[in-house]
Amino acid sequence: MASHTESGSLVFHTNQQIDEIYARLKKTFQSGVTRPLEYRRQQLLQLARMVQDNHTAFEDALLADLNKPRIESTVSEVSHLITSVLYTLENFEQWAQPDPCETKEAWRSGWGATLYKEPKGVALIISPWNYPLVLTMNPLIGAIAAGCPAVLKPSELVPTLTELLADLTSKYLDPNAYVVVKGGVPETTHILELRWDHIFYTGNSRVGRLVATAAGRHLTPVTLELGGKSPAVITDDCDFDVAARRVLNGKIQNAGQLCVAPDYALVPRAKVDAFVQSLKKAYDEFWPEGDHPLTGSVPISNIINPRHHARVVDLLSRTKGKVVLGGEIHKDKSISPTILTDVPEDDLTGVYRENFAPFLPIVAVDDIDHAIRIINAQPIPLVIYVFSDQEDMKDKFLQRTRSGQLVFNDVMMQFCAHEMPFGGQGDSGYGMWFGKTTFDTFTHFRGFINVPTAQEPFLMFRYRPYTNEKYEIACAPGRAKIPDA
Repeated sequence: MASHTESGSLVFHTNQQIDEIYARLKKTFQSGVTRPLEYRRQQLLQLARMVQDNHTAFEDALLADLNKPRIESTVSEVSHLITSVLYTLENFEQWAQPDPCETKEAWRSGWGATLYKEPKGVALIISPWNYPLVLTMNPLIGAIAAGCPAVLKPSELVPTLTELLADLTSKYLDPNAYVVVKGGVPETTHILELRWDHIFYTGNSRVGRLVATAAGRHLTPVTLELGGKSPAVITDDCDFDVAARRVLNGKIQNAGQLCVAPDYALVPRAKVDAFVQSLKKAYDEFWPEGDHPLTGSVPISNIINPRHHARVVDLLSRTKGKVVLGGEIHKDKSISPTILTDVPEDDLTGVYRENFAPFLPIVAVDDIDHAIRIINAQPIPLVIYVFSDQEDMKDKFLQRTRSGQLVFNDVMMQFCAHEMPFGGQGDSGYGMWFGKTTFDTFTHFRGFINVPTAQEPFLMFRYRPYTNEKYEIACAPGRAKIPDA
């Protein structure tokens, strides 16, 4: 029997059902079924087919839950997943090969030092509501490639997508290895009481701390993909029209409910008006006369629910900034893209501490050093966006700031670089993933050596009784010459 229903027709699993699923997946892993590369390949192929066969159904679900425009769903979730699966299919067998460890000293060169790639075990993947398909399936790609069974726990705030995932996963993938668990906070709390071999959590830092605490009780390794206040730094020399178009486009994706959306803009004081004009120009390009972001032909996404909508509306009422574009509210569903100027620095840690909305506060800065001081006064961001063509700017930001990633002259395009690991630092999370790194995340690198018995005479110095001669042999490595510089 199900425990209760959170919304719509989404029926939650009971704790007993969760325990049964957990036991089933543990048994599957212990049987060794998920280890062979051919099994992993077939599951990855099935995952690709699941996404491709149901492209429109996924769009429909995201439209129903989030009012997410179809092209945004396709670009950021559906098509992106196909690309990720195919990239993994092309490479995972090579990733899974043992790596010989280079040995310098001749006396141990015959030990065959090797790193073997082994699946960690049964994984738990907890994903958020804002990009529920890609942030559930992308970690799963790595888990499958690594040979790990996995429980998937999507957000209860996207019931249509969660129900669709549960149905399709059981049809396309091995139901004894990959299962969607439906539930809210009580069910997730119970899930976290179980001993997992790896937990992959995407969401906010408050819940991230709870997940890390729960994992710590079992010494379970965790990947935390959190948020953070990701700034967009606008410099004097950049093309304002291009920068504004790219920043605004990043800000309106899923109505700003995205962990890598530009959270605020730092603009030279003398250039604020010019940048605002470029933002208005981009706004008019996106919504020509007769169209509208809230009621037009393709409205922006909804704020996830009335409670979050009320929180976002409250931000507008409390800010010290001035609304120069947008600020329109549509029922308890959505809010138009909004640009604010004259925003004081303390609003970033006060009113806009948790933005996650289609708002772009602009903070005027005296120079780049001032911008860097503001960034460094905030929790470490998931990404810093810098718009500049100055060659020395890259080194300045690499040397004087910290962030999960550093992106120049665009926003969110880091997700196109499958070869580059992605992850946060500090409050924006820890652990890396994407492409091969997702495979590595769910993989235990198991070291192996074989010390030949024929070397016993050479190794006799380590045994008792200890003598001065043995002591001198033991001290020899510590007397190696240290370079002068």
